[in-house]
Amino acid sequence: MITRTLVLAGGVASAATLSQFPEYAQQYTQRLGGAVDALGQVVADFDASAAAEGLTREQALAQMTGTAFVERRRDDMQRSFARHARLSADLEALAAAGPFMRAYHGTRLTDPDIASAALVAFKPAVPVTVEGAVFAFVGFGLGAAAIRAVLMLLHLLRRRRRLI
Repeated sequence: MITRTLVLAGGVASAATLSQFPEYAQQYTQRLGGAVDALGQVVADFDASAAAEGLTREQALAQMTGTAFVERRRDDMQRSFARHARLSADLEALAAAGPFMRAYHGTRLTDPDIASAALVAFKPAVPVTVEGAVFAFVGFGLGAAAIRAVLMLLHLLRRRRRLI
């Protein structure tokens, strides 16, 4: 009786948690789009300034030497270019993916700044979409199976101790 109750509780908790994934992924993707747009503006401004001087991006970066501040700014710009490229690739993959494929592309939902902002603004809700229901069902199965496995392991360990 206790085992069934624990398994049910684990399944329900896991279902409630996993059912929130589609909405969180959507909010993350929206914030990701905003970040890509903002970084795109920074990249475009830098490239326009370089082009106005007849330089490529790489040539302009190479000229950013001489003082600690300018070299630090060059490093900042290189990080911005790399982040823009990475986030743009993430956005392209997530925008083309449906709710179930977003779970497959879960590693693209890991930018710390965007993830923390999405979590702060995220408000759990009862899933009323098919995707939310499917994630809840899968979550229930995974949670129940995990609790069941832990309880079986504990039972086997307790039984083994009695034999010793």
